[in-house]
Amino acid sequence: MNQIALAVRYYFSQRFAVPAQRAFDWCTDFDPKDYLLMGEANAKRQISYITDATIILTDVFLSESGSIEKQKLVQLYPNRLSWTLTHLTGPNKYSQFLYKITAEGKVFSTLNFTGLHIEYYEKANATLLAERLCKENVAAWKLLAKAMAEDLKTL
Repeated sequence: MNQIALAVRYYFSQRFAVPAQRAFDWCTDFDPKDYLLMGEANAKRQISYITDATIILTDVFLSESGSIEKQKLVQLYPNRLSWTLTHLTGPNKYSQFLYKITAEGKVFSTLNFTGLHIEYYEKANATLLAERLCKENVAAWKLLAKAMAEDLKTL
């Protein structure tokens, strides 16, 4: 059986109750405990700084059937309040995600997300996969927005 690669593109926005620069700083302050914010207790993260704007994230997800390792390249663009994340290894190798924070006045900001998810399947439905991925990412970013608001309201 031949495996095919399916490229799925999807987009969403998430509003934050903090200024754009603070949102960018919070989102790009990677931490080994990041997965706990999204309810992923069975994940581990290693962070390797190549330069001040180039980071390798190595994430390991533990499950009953074993572990899955994903290595991701993050490139930060602080002057644009944006960053990219590209999967280098793992089941979604070569998937790439673009993040851009925009100011909404002095108090609020919005994350604009563009995803290129590559799924390796024998058969796949791009529309259903895009809907599922978007729903999952929106839910994760809602949790992150809540955590950000909690973290930053005391500063």
